[in-house]
Amino acid sequence: MTDTDVQSPKIEFPCNDYPIKVIGDTGVGFTDTVIEILSKYAKVDLNTLAERQSSNGKYTTVQLHIVATGEEQLRDINSALRATGIVHMVL
Repeated sequence: MTDTDVQSPKIEFPCNDYPIKVIGDTGVGFTDTVIEILSKYAKVDLNTLAERQSSNGKYTTVQLHIVATGEEQLRDINSALRATGIVHMVL
């Protein structure tokens, strides 16, 4: 089997437990900003909130689970988070 034979798993929507990890600049309000933006586009499970700072404290990772309804919603979330200027990566 070659790498071209392996297919990525397909996400079935709606997905009630879709994890989103956001990496950005550590600062006052980073987590609140992430939650606020996610809440505009999806139902957010705050019980799944996990935060972690990088070893030097420069970056913060916020992970939450949302109800994902489709690819367009995920693209909109990604665009809105990146538009803040404090988000470096959305996984």
